[in-house]
Amino acid sequence: MKAVAVFPKSREVRVIDVPEPRLRAPTGVRVRTLEVGVCGTDQEIAEFRHGAPPEGEDFLIVGHEALGEVVEVGAQVKGLKPGDLVVPRVRRPCPHEACPACRSGNPDFCVTGDYLERGIQKAHGFCVEFFVEEEASLHPVPSSLRGVAVLTEPLTIAEKALRELDTLKRRLPWKGKPGQAVVLGAGPVGLLGAMAFLRAGHATTVYSRSPKPNPKAAVAEAVGAPYLSSKEVPAEALARRLGAVDVVYEASGAAKAGFEVLKVLGPNGVFIFTGVPGRKEPLELEGAALLKQLVLKNQLVLGTVNASAGDFQAALEDLGHFQKRWPGQLEALLTERHPPEAFHEVVTGKAGGIKHLIRFA
Repeated sequence: MKAVAVFPKSREVRVIDVPEPRLRAPTGVRVRTLEVGVCGTDQEIAEFRHGAPPEGEDFLIVGHEALGEVVEVGAQVKGLKPGDLVVPRVRRPCPHEACPACRSGNPDFCVTGDYLERGIQKAHGFCVEFFVEEEASLHPVPSSLRGVAVLTEPLTIAEKALRELDTLKRRLPWKGKPGQAVVLGAGPVGLLGAMAFLRAGHATTVYSRSPKPNPKAAVAEAVGAPYLSSKEVPAEALARRLGAVDVVYEASGAAKAGFEVLKVLGPNGVFIFTGVPGRKEPLELEGAALLKQLVLKNQLVLGTVNASAGDFQAALEDLGHFQKRWPGQLEALLTERHPPEAFHEVVTGKAGGIKHLIRFA
């Protein structure tokens, strides 16, 4: 069967033929891959700046944003049957008994770093015709979400961020409430984040580099999030235009832009970093001024990575809400579906648009 793989030692990215997987555990599920999303993490892996093959192998099958169809289940599987649609989670817990995060079912907070991530870190991913997964790591998908459920994994980033934000707001004497949010970056993670923040009740503005008109701005404004370009509105002008900024959801992976916007965070505000910069860029920080700001304004800076089972479930529920509230806008994020052989062209960014998928069936 076909699989898209990277070979770090020879620095190759190509479609290979691998044996079709078989069920080996009574709790296992065999899944036919329907489509896989391509994102910045895949680009870093394809450029050999990130990612690691499984132990003892010289290649890594990529792909961590997937939608599939169940074709076979183990004898002890109770919640899934052939024909069901599913999305898989990405991270698997470390084996250490002393890790409270992994032992409590929250490997996204793993303290040892020995976790596995399918398609990223020491575990093959889903950019393959069939894969086998434990039932516990799969989430059933309503048939009504068939066309957009591949967006589940990137949406979980915002779901986790909002969950942590709700906890952090309790530190305030009045427990906090939805306020002015700025989403930094207008890629799929940013636009899905804007939808999630709007649904949570925040007045939300998308702040990105490219001036209007462009497809990303069109989606942002279609869902009710004003779009501002950093080429037209400098970061220091954001607070004057928007008022106090209560939360910034960074989804750009651009360190310089992130720290520029951090300067305009309002009193008691929370800045949420989700992007991992892929390239080095010069950055000068006014350290004393920044520390003074964080202390005197009671601000918090939060980093968040990956997501738990609850975040995946919340993402699926929100996709359904987004479909009803903003018909056609989730579909507008999906620029084109490609065969596996086009992966390298897609991942290098030559295809343009917003979100590209690899389609298997």
